[in-house]
Amino acid sequence: MSKVIQGFPDIEVPALPTAQALLRASSPSEQRFLVGDVDWAAYKKISESLAERHFHLSYDGWSLELMTKSSTHCWFSRFVFQMIIILTEELKMPRGCFGSMTCEREDLERAIEPDECFYLANEPRVRGRDRIDLSVDPPPDLAIEIDLTTDARRRLGIYAAVGVPEIWRFDGQAVFILQRDVQGHYAVAAFSRYFPFLSGNDLVRVLEKRGQADEVTLLLEFRTWVRQQLSSNPSC
Repeated sequence: MSKVIQGFPDIEVPALPTAQALLRASSPSEQRFLVGDVDWAAYKKISESLAERHFHLSYDGWSLELMTKSSTHCWFSRFVFQMIIILTEELKMPRGCFGSMTCEREDLERAIEPDECFYLANEPRVRGRDRIDLSVDPPPDLAIEIDLTTDARRRLGIYAAVGVPEIWRFDGQAVFILQRDVQGHYAVAAFSRYFPFLSGNDLVRVLEKRGQADEVTLLLEFRTWVRQQLSSNPSC
């Protein structure tokens, strides 16, 4: 049995398995735990108690998911982070790096921790802020989701509610650039709205080279490619 997220009728979330089933389906180094029938107050207590632990949290108003991340997951997350650093530097674009900041809205009873998130177009609106309140401040412009062992549909519903405009989702084989429309629906886009010369295929061509060379070499190659795109597309 599945349910439709209120306000987002095109995002249907499948019935969620038990914690035991999740553990069986996960890799030994990346495990998921799911706790159902959790209200906002309970979510806050649990998240605060786990503040010093390495769990990746998401809350959809009813269920709380806790996930540990494998070394492979972390490698891809940090490598994509470095790719975005290069992109913004070469474009001389304002950038705010907020890592896995908890993006939560108490009024919507939704919360999620991206692998990485960035303020780009909205960076001036949060510059120098010690605390971001998403009920009044804009959400991050871009979030990174590394989904090597998980089903992203539930998490996408939370992102849609919070209002993140663009998500880059990597499933180990392909990168999907997902963009949110005014109705709050995500669709796969050919190119990033922030880096209009960059496609999901361009990203995955770099990521699939993992193990073929060291990170510095791969990132230098990527920077060279970005400069080539900018020289041939001066309007970017």
